Amino acid sequence: MFLIQKQLILSFPDLLNIPKIDKIGVEERINRFCKRSIKSAAKKQGLHLILSMIDLTTLEGKDTAEKVRALCYKARHLHDSLQGLPSVAAVCVYPNFVGVAKKELEGSGINIAAVSTAFPSGQSTLGVKISDTKFALEQGADEVDMVISRGKFLAGEYNFVYDEIAAVKEVCGKTHLKVILETGELDTLDNIRRASDIAIHAGADFIKTSTGKISPAATMPVTFVMLNAIKDYYIKTGIKIGMKPAGGISTAKLALQYLVMLNETLGDDWMNKNLFRFGASSLANDVLMQLEKQESGIYQSADYFSKD
Repeated sequence: MFLIQKQLILSFPDLLNIPKIDKIGVEERINRFCKRSIKSAAKKQGLHLILSMIDLTTLEGKDTAEKVRALCYKARHLHDSLQGLPSVAAVCVYPNFVGVAKKELEGSGINIAAVSTAFPSGQSTLGVKISDTKFALEQGADEVDMVISRGKFLAGEYNFVYDEIAAVKEVCGKTHLKVILETGELDTLDNIRRASDIAIHAGADFIKTSTGKISPAATMPVTFVMLNAIKDYYIKTGIKIGMKPAGGISTAKLALQYLVMLNETLGDDWMNKNLFRFGASSLANDVLMQLEKQESGIYQSADYFSKD
């Protein structure tokens, strides 16, 4: 479970004084993060940390109870031949599969996250979104991943977006809420910073890049902008907000670069599953392949690892 470490201070952000994003400066910082060398011992530690931060996910129209059970089995048995592996942070499913996942993961310490609010489009009424969220919670969800109304945001209806997030957070109570910005639809880094500030001030426990249904999904520049919104809010309030890049992170090398960026931007306090997650199911297999290589000296075929 999450560590409860804050009491939210809800207020609409001062959008007139949000820092303008220097796109070239952001790209230069990303280039420096990607050039950092990681020694072998630190790499192994980093790979274990990545596994512990992953939300294994299945969010497809063809999902079945059996597929969810298979994903939960993978969550509990990442690779039994490797000793001392951490468990993943959570399994993320549609609300109607929360009960299935809850039963399969009982006693494992792995959280069940549910998407809500008419995921992935967010195109519905507030009443439907609240009902969607309540159902997920009634089924036993430990975490809720909601989507913002991107059409309203892009139309400049920022108060609407803020009020909707605040209403969902009120329903969630102490259950942690991740707010998905769907950054691939927000067009500019300045918009992403603005949406991050709105979500944080409205009550988000985490801000999350993407649904995984839109390209581009998570990128390092987008995540860096969101991390800096979290940093500025922490400096102002002392409240720690979590971050979840989701979609497009499929290799251990890239995930390690994200951890370098996280550590150099927010520091050691954020280097744990309570404040950072990866929404990338395929990432787990590549991390396991890298760990197997460190143990045995050879790369195993990708077929050696379960797909879901």
